Amino acid sequence: MALGDSLTQGYGLEQGEGFVPQLETWLRANGLEVEVINAGVSGDTTAGGLARMDWTLAEPVDAMLVTLGGNDLLRGIDPAASRENLSGILARLEREGIPAMLAGLPAPGNYGPEFQLAFERMYIDLAGLYDVALYPNFMQPMTDKADAGASFAELMQDDHIHPNAEGVALIVEGIGPYVLDFLQSAAEGS
Repeated sequence: MALGDSLTQGYGLEQGEGFVPQLETWLRANGLEVEVINAGVSGDTTAGGLARMDWTLAEPVDAMLVTLGGNDLLRGIDPAASRENLSGILARLEREGIPAMLAGLPAPGNYGPEFQLAFERMYIDLAGLYDVALYPNFMQPMTDKADAGASFAELMQDDHIHPNAEGVALIVEGIGPYVLDFLQSAAEGS
């Protein structure tokens, strides 16, 4: 299951072009028979993700990829609150014996260096605290282009927030091997 926000849900994309169906296709093409359940809700924050854990776990789940934090970032929510919410999600998964993987996001500097550091550290700290797999930057392909001084506008929808189908494909290429390793490790541990 992928628990997340609009980036997970596939906001603005045709059926089959979003993160979850592209990830499932990638995993299957790489030898893993898997069904990835889309638990992405557009606009969701870490608080929303925590609040819907009962609903999310109503059906059996073998493993969970947690991709929350983008809306917290956009709204300037205190990273301490986001951290507490993510911790609640990971603690619940730990109690229920559900292996988890956390996907982080980079914070821009516009909220100040302290906010930026606290936001980025929360993913690293929580992954260590709960001993879960971490993919530090869900948007890595876009970050790589920006770091190289190149535009990544061609990978984004017109809102400049959500990736288009090509951008999602690059995100899946980046995170796919990490999810594959995580799921294979989770299967071996069960």
